[in-house]
Amino acid sequence: MFTNNRLHNDFARHVLDVVKSIPHGRISTYGDVAAMAGNPTAWRAVGNIMRLSGSDSVPCHRVVNSNGQVGGYSVPAVKVELLRLEGIRFRGKKILRFEELRWQKVVPGIRGQNE
Repeated sequence: MFTNNRLHNDFARHVLDVVKSIPHGRISTYGDVAAMAGNPTAWRAVGNIMRLSGSDSVPCHRVVNSNGQVGGYSVPAVKVELLRLEGIRFRGKKILRFEELRWQKVVPGIRGQNE
């Protein structure tokens, strides 16, 4: 899917599992997802993995920048609309109640998380 390197494939699988576990109406940052997937410094890789996933079952729109803004997406207006449909509100480009909506959990079966 992403490379033939087993470590990269395992990390990509963990990233997609983490993103799938973000609840409706909640958000996580790229760094949060990287940490939950077992590699806290791989936040850029998280964006690339989601960009390449091509799966509608992965709610990539729930992953946002650590500054409370939406971040990357193939069509940013679609990401904003998907988040709005889940009850997330904005003031300009910033997500309102960002810290309250931020989801950071330990995901079972993924090593290297802060437990």
